[in-house]
Amino acid sequence: MAYPTSITKTELTGAANGLGIKVAATSSPGTTIHTANAPTGVNNYDEVWLQCYNSDTVARELVLQWGGTTSPDNDIKVTIQPKTGLVWVVQGLILNNSLLIKAYCTTTNVLVLSGFVNRITA
Repeated sequence: MAYPTSITKTELTGAANGLGIKVAATSSPGTTIHTANAPTGVNNYDEVWLQCYNSDTVARELVLQWGGTTSPDNDIKVTIQPKTGLVWVVQGLILNNSLLIKAYCTTTNVLVLSGFVNRITA
């Protein structure tokens, strides 16, 4: 069994300087949150951690598109309560092969995603 040789904590590719990413898209395809590491294989992947803040006065459904835009295959849906934030929505799911994580909400710019990636390479 091969073990990873490097684990590097890094920002989401869609985040400027590690700041939160406003979910601007209201339908598929969503706002790009992260592009996964290009190498493939069991020991080359991104371990993704995401939190969400809802600045609105009503609950909003966040739709994450994990590696594609086919519904329901690639969808992760989470209802985020109003004025609630930094709610964990992804805790260590993996992705590689330059696949994208996108997000949308029926209302623009009320949800903000923050997080980081543990980039693991062999």
